[in-house]
Amino acid sequence: MYLIREVVQQALKSGYLSVAAEEQLRHLLKNKYDMEDLDAFMKLQFAAMSGQVKQESRELICS
Repeated sequence: MYLIREVVQQALKSGYLSVAAEEQLRHLLKNKYDMEDLDAFMKLQFAAMSGQVKQESRELICS
C-alpha cells in the first residue's frame, strides 16, 4: 500500500500530478495518516499553487 508521502514524492520529482495519482491521494486521505504524510500533502499543495507541479486534471479542463 502506498503512503501519501510516496505519491507526493513522485509528483514533486516529476513535476507532474496525474489524474490517477490525484485519485489515489483522495483515497489515502480518507484513511488515517501521520503528520509526515500531512506535511508532504501540504508541500504538494504549495508546489501545485506555485506552478512547480502541473496537474493533469487542470490541463484537461483547460483544453
